[in-house]
Amino acid sequence: MQQTQAQLPRLVIGAPHGRSGKTSITLGLVAAWRRRGLRVAVFKKGPDFIDAAWLTQAAGQSCHNLDLYLMDPQAATESFLVHASQGDLSVVEGNMGLYDGMDLQGSNSTAALARLLNAPVVLVLDATRVTRTAAAIILGCQHFDPQLRIAGVILNRVGGARHERTVRAAIQEYCGLPVFGAVPRLPEPPFRERHLGLVPPPEAEEQHAAIARMAAVVADSVDLEALADAAAQAGPLAPPPRPHPASPTAPVAPRLEAGPGNPVKIGVLRDRAFQFYYPENLEALQRQGARLVFLDACRDTALPADLDGLYIGGGFPETNSPALAGNRTFRQGLRDAVEAGLPVYAECGGLIYLCRQVQAGAALYPMVGVFPYTVRMGKKPQGHGYTLLTVQRPNPYFPVGSQLRGHEFHYSRVEIPAAVPRSEGLFDCSLEPVFRVQRGHGLDGQGDGLLWKNTLACYTHLHALGVPHWAQALVAQARNHAARRAASGQPHGGLSVPWQWLCGQPAGGRQAQGVADATEAQAPDEIPQALAGLPLRFPQRQ
Repeated sequence: MQQTQAQLPRLVIGAPHGRSGKTSITLGLVAAWRRRGLRVAVFKKGPDFIDAAWLTQAAGQSCHNLDLYLMDPQAATESFLVHASQGDLSVVEGNMGLYDGMDLQGSNSTAALARLLNAPVVLVLDATRVTRTAAAIILGCQHFDPQLRIAGVILNRVGGARHERTVRAAIQEYCGLPVFGAVPRLPEPPFRERHLGLVPPPEAEEQHAAIARMAAVVADSVDLEALADAAAQAGPLAPPPRPHPASPTAPVAPRLEAGPGNPVKIGVLRDRAFQFYYPENLEALQRQGARLVFLDACRDTALPADLDGLYIGGGFPETNSPALAGNRTFRQGLRDAVEAGLPVYAECGGLIYLCRQVQAGAALYPMVGVFPYTVRMGKKPQGHGYTLLTVQRPNPYFPVGSQLRGHEFHYSRVEIPAAVPRSEGLFDCSLEPVFRVQRGHGLDGQGDGLLWKNTLACYTHLHALGVPHWAQALVAQARNHAARRAASGQPHGGLSVPWQWLCGQPAGGRQAQGVADATEAQAPDEIPQALAGLPLRFPQRQ
C-alpha cells in the first residue's frame, strides 16, 4: 500500500562546502540501511550523473535527480512523492555548499530543495584541522536561514577520539544539535576519482567492495537509528500549485502524436563509454510508445536492422576510445543509418562519438564521422554548469524560438573550420548551430547543436521533466521513420520526415544544405586531414 504524504520519512544530506565527503557518507548510510533490510529511495540534488549512478548501486534502485533549475518546483515535488513512496525512507544527497546556487537568493540551492520538500537537513562537516570553530560554522548555517530545519551533524575525517570529543562538545554546547556520528579519516579515499568526479560504477570493477567498505565504516561510526528517527520527524508534504500556463504568444512545442500501433524501437547506447541517462528520460520515451533496446558500442557488431531511432547519452568516449575505434563495423553501420535518415539524438559524449575523430592523449582515434570534425580533450573544463539555449534553426525535435534549460560538463572542444572545400565531399561547415547559447558554453560560447539530416548532437544535457516535449518529438520522428522504412522495404528506408522541409531548404541532397555530394562515401577513417587542427569559427551573429 502506498504511503501517505505524512508517512514519508526523509533527510537531505548537505554540507557547509563542497568536497566535504557528502557522497561517501551518503553512500555509506544508504548501503548500511539497506543491509538492515530497509528500502531506501535515493535522490541527487542537481544534474550530476555519476553520484546518482553510485547511489543507484548503493540502494539497489534508481536514483532520481531533483533540480530547481532544470525543472519547476511542481515537477520536482511530484517526482519526489512518486519515488519516495517506494521506500521506507528517502535520502537526498545535496551538492556544493548548503546555500550555494546560481543566484544571490540561492533559488536552486540544496537549502531551497530541502525547504520545498519540508525535509530535515543533516550536515556533513569536514573536521580536518578544526575544533571549536566547527560550532561557528554550523551556527552560521543555522542562523543564515532560520526557516530551514537542521536536524544534526555528522563529522567526517576526524583525527582521533580526543578530536572527536572536542568538536562534538562544541557543536552540542553552542548549536544545540546532536552529532549523529564521527567518521574517521580514512587512509585512502574509498572511491577513485578522475576529471569529472568519481570513476563511474561501470568502469570501477571494485564498486561493490568500495560500497561495502563505506557501509561498514558508517555503521561503526554513525547512529543509524537516531538518523532514521530524525527522518521520521519530517512534516507533511504536498505538491505546490502548478505555474500559470505560458503566454499564448510564446513559441510552444508542436503536438506530435506518437500514434497507435506497435511500439517503435529506439536504441540506447549504454555501456562503459555511454552511461549518462536520467531515468525520467528513458521512462518518458517509454510512455510515448518506445520500446528501448540497449546497445553496446564497444562490443556489438551492428545496429539492429529494424531500429527506428537512437538516443546516445553522455559518458566517457575519450577514455574508451580504443574500444570504440576498434569496433569499425558498428561505427560504419551507425553512419550508414544516419545517412539513411535514422532519427538520432545525442548529448555530449554522444556528440564526441558522432564526430570524425577524438584526440585522447597523444593518439587520434576514429569515431563515427557523421560530423567531419576533430574533438580534442583539454586539461581544464571547456563548459561546466547550467545552460540556457534558444532554438534558432529548424530541426526535427524543437520548434524555432523555444528555450531549453540544461547543463554541460565537458573537457572537450570540437574544432570546426569555417568551410570545407567542396572537393572533399563533406559539409559546408559555415552552417549555423541549431541553438544560440544564452548561458553556458556549448560549442564555442555562442552556439550549440550540430544537425545533419535527422541527427542532432549537442553538448547540453536535457532533463525530460524540464523539457517534456523532447521525448514526444523523438518518438514521433521514430514512428515516421518506421513508416517510411516499411514503405521502402529497406532497413533504414529513407528520411523519417521531410528533412529538407524541416530545414527550410529545397530537396536535392547535400547541395541543398551547401554540401557537395561525394561519388563515394568516405569511411570515417579516410576523411582527409584538411579538417584537422582548424580553429572553431562560426559566422558572426547580429
